[in-house]
Order: sequence, then structure tokens, then C-alpha cells
Amino acid sequence: MTETVTMTDHEAIRDWAAARMGFPAVVDVSAASGTQPMLRLVFDQIAYQDQDRAERAQNAGGYELVEWDDWFKLFEELQLALVVAAEVPGRRESFHEFIRRP
Repeated sequence: MTETVTMTDHEAIRDWAAARMGFPAVVDVSAASGTQPMLRLVFDQIAYQDQDRAERAQNAGGYELVEWDDWFKLFEELQLALVVAAEVPGRRESFHEFIRRP
């Protein structure tokens, strides 16, 4: 079983994502636009895949890259924590999941 670390510190999360070329994103998963946003981190080239597509409805299942300040505002509103794989020398795991804070 892989050791994990739970993070809520904004700078630690930003540093963790930056070390893996991660970017903050929001996905709108609601039937009506703008009502149920879900946080996401996107990595490497995935962050750029949707950028050249034509405009689409906000709730079409895609994600929108956002500024860290906006991402962390939602992170705090939803009282989330980020669980990541513990650092192992020579490896850069991008495993992560969001959980509600206890």
C-alpha cells in the first residue's frame, strides 16, 4: 500500500502541482450551468488539449483552467483536502484525490 499525505496548505498544494506540471481547473458537473463546480488538477499536455476547441456550454463535461486564487476559494468553500502519494526519491507520482476535511 502506498503511503499518502493529506494537504490543506495552499502553498504546499501549489508546489506539489508545480513539481508535476499541474494546473488548477474546474469542471461544471451540473445540469444547469454554474451550480455544481468540481475541482480538478490537470497535468502536462492534458492542460492544453481543450484550449483550441470552439466555444461550448460550460456544463458540457469539459474543464476550464482557472487561477489558483479562484481554485483555492472553492477548495476552502467546499472544505476539501488533497491526498497525494508520499514523496519517494526518484519518483514523481501524480496520484491525488480530493476528500472532505474531517
